[in-house]
Amino acid sequence: MKNRKSEVLAFSLVSGINKAIARLVDIWDNIGIQEEQRVERMEAVKKHIELLMNEMIIEEENLKLRILKNISACREELDILYHELSLEPYQIDQSQTVLQLEKDLRTKLENLVKEKTDRLKELKSLQEEEKSLCIDLCATPYYIPTGSIPSHQQLQDLKEHIKRLSLERESRVEVFSGLRQKISQLMNEIGHNPETTLEKDAVCDDADTFLLTSENIKALKLIVCQLEVKKETLISTRDDLMEKVSNLWNRLEFSQEEKNHFENNIKGSLSVEVRKLQNELDRLDELKRANMEEVIENIRHELMEYWDKCTFSTEQREAFAAFYSDDFKEELLIKHEEELARLKNYYAQCKVLFEAVNKWEHNWQLFQDFEKKASDPNRFSNRGGTLLRESKERAKIQKMLPKLEEEIKGYIEAWEAEQGTAFFVKGQRFMDYVANQWEELKTQKEKEKSQRLKKGDNSALRTPPVKRLHGGNSIMNTPSKTRKLTGTPNASVMRTTVSSTSSNSTGSNSIGSTFHSVTGKPPLSVQKTSHRSRLPDISHLTPLQEFKSDKPAASYTQFAKELEKKSNNVEAILNSTAKDVLH
Repeated sequence: MKNRKSEVLAFSLVSGINKAIARLVDIWDNIGIQEEQRVERMEAVKKHIELLMNEMIIEEENLKLRILKNISACREELDILYHELSLEPYQIDQSQTVLQLEKDLRTKLENLVKEKTDRLKELKSLQEEEKSLCIDLCATPYYIPTGSIPSHQQLQDLKEHIKRLSLERESRVEVFSGLRQKISQLMNEIGHNPETTLEKDAVCDDADTFLLTSENIKALKLIVCQLEVKKETLISTRDDLMEKVSNLWNRLEFSQEEKNHFENNIKGSLSVEVRKLQNELDRLDELKRANMEEVIENIRHELMEYWDKCTFSTEQREAFAAFYSDDFKEELLIKHEEELARLKNYYAQCKVLFEAVNKWEHNWQLFQDFEKKASDPNRFSNRGGTLLRESKERAKIQKMLPKLEEEIKGYIEAWEAEQGTAFFVKGQRFMDYVANQWEELKTQKEKEKSQRLKKGDNSALRTPPVKRLHGGNSIMNTPSKTRKLTGTPNASVMRTTVSSTSSNSTGSNSIGSTFHSVTGKPPLSVQKTSHRSRLPDISHLTPLQEFKSDKPAASYTQFAKELEKKSNNVEAILNSTAKDVLH
């Protein structure tokens, strides 16, 4: 369509020129211009037309050259920008006209220039933010060559780098805040004033002036560690001083009011407390030297308490000869204090062992108490199930003692292996001490048995004469006071057993006579069964009669089993006898 318009315009131009020439010819004819003049004039017209056309052609040619030149310049700039912006080169459409190509390249160039400007602007903003973070953290900036245009990937990496720095800064700010608070707290607790520049910067009010470098954070952590060590040292020193002061208070017999007054006035930082305690200790040392004898005597009382706690034997106690000295001087006091410190340290090392031994001692005492009760004839009154409860408790302790002994033995072996020294209880190895306790119990019971047998023989020699009554029954010359048989079956058995024993010792063989001697008349049940009512002679038995052996039991377990078996046999006989009497 455009081509047709230009063709029509060109045809119209030619037609117009032809008409104009024809008009000129007509005019020339009317004027009567000669041919020569017409030729001249026609050549002038031709010259004017050619000159005009040539000028127009030149102008258009120049326009074309300018367009081509612009295209070349745009292409060069585009190539540079594509390289700087790390983009793929632009592909030219060969089907485009020169004018279209120039316009397209110019548009592309404008877009790339804008993108370059945007990237540089974004880079500047990001680098300013990064610079602030790097200064605070003393970190290395993300490297982008100076004067270069950052690529999209570089800008993205820079953003990630800034994000990491921001997170690191937040983390360090949090750590710094915690360390700053901890340092301030520790300084207040121990009474420490900032000395170094770093300490002053750490606790100053303007926290923004502190550089959050990794080295500074490490330095703050080191300060915290140093302050904590100093705090622990001061606490240990304070506790040691307080213990010494308390010991001297007790030895010098200070009143509780005086102690409370000092303790209320000592409150403050650790440094202040240590200083006040040291001054008090110095004052008490002066008083101690002025009251040497009293102090040493108080230490001796404390020594005796620890001797008991540590189960020391008499020989171990007598080994400390200074205990018996009357030369109350500084040297004697030092010896007592060193010995007391040694005993406290020994007790602290062996506290678990001593507690276990005390537990065994307690149960061993309960066992001995049950043994004494078992030897008491009055226990068979059995009011309220006492006998049954005692039997259960005794069985429980009998099972507990060997377990305790094995447990303590394991503790002691482990302690001895660790310490490389022996552990003694009252001057003996623990298992030897236990064996001796059992041997002493056996010896005591044999002694009691011998005394009972001797007492029984003496009673037989003092038996009064026997009178014969009607029916061939006999009665001892005893007061005719009537006694009522009361209590439990076991109580009846015990009374019957005593009467039976007396009758047997005088040659009587009828239990009926015994009841007659007590009540004047035997019960009906006894009269009906007099021919079979003889009770077994148990006068030679006790509830825990000792068994004879050529040698001691090999172990506590064997001893306890045999002892329990004997006890159960005796109780079975007594219960059986009680049932016979009741029936």
